[in-house]
Amino acid sequence: MTWLSPAFPVGAFTYSHGLEWAVEDGTVTSAAALSTWLSDILCHGAGRSDAILLVAAFRAAADGRSDDLLEVAELAYALQPSKERRLESGAQGRAFATAIADTWGAPTLVDLAGRLVPNPVAYPVAVATAAADHHLPLAETTEAYLTAFAANLVSAAVRAVPLGQTEGQRTIRTLAPIVSTVAADALSASLDDIGGATLRADIASMAHETQYTRLFRS
Repeated sequence: MTWLSPAFPVGAFTYSHGLEWAVEDGTVTSAAALSTWLSDILCHGAGRSDAILLVAAFRAAADGRSDDLLEVAELAYALQPSKERRLESGAQGRAFATAIADTWGAPTLVDLAGRLVPNPVAYPVAVATAAADHHLPLAETTEAYLTAFAANLVSAAVRAVPLGQTEGQRTIRTLAPIVSTVAADALSASLDDIGGATLRADIASMAHETQYTRLFRS
């Protein structure tokens, strides 16, 4: 939870996952619309895919299968559907790997980051590898990652919509059982199960690249 807290220096607060564009074009203008948008991303988009990638990377790292871990890392980075989303996952993953290496230590993650140069480690893979290095429980790590993912996007919406802090917390409460379900399902999924159907969110991340006024990097 320390690694996934807002205080950990990955810059998560600077990314909106295309949400800023969805606010701009009038798709997300209320807590109810935000909850629908994020629940779809969790169930059918990057949330689900990230969870499956995290599980696969964790197991490969824990088993010492370095080549399999490298393949998962390359896949995770290649799957990003837009330049903005590639920046979001790659920059956070690089920052996470650097911070972990300088503080807690994670030899498998450091080795993976070196093998991937010049590309960064995608964020879910970085978290998974560090968690495996520290023998953290996989199920709890997956749920914690998705909880932080949802909370960061709610935080972006609180600023961009804007929503009040109370509305934001209610949205996180609403998403909690969805997070638990997606995390649990990822434990029995394989890389072949990865796929997304949140095309509007993907397009929003593309449109955000040229948005005239921006608060967020993605």
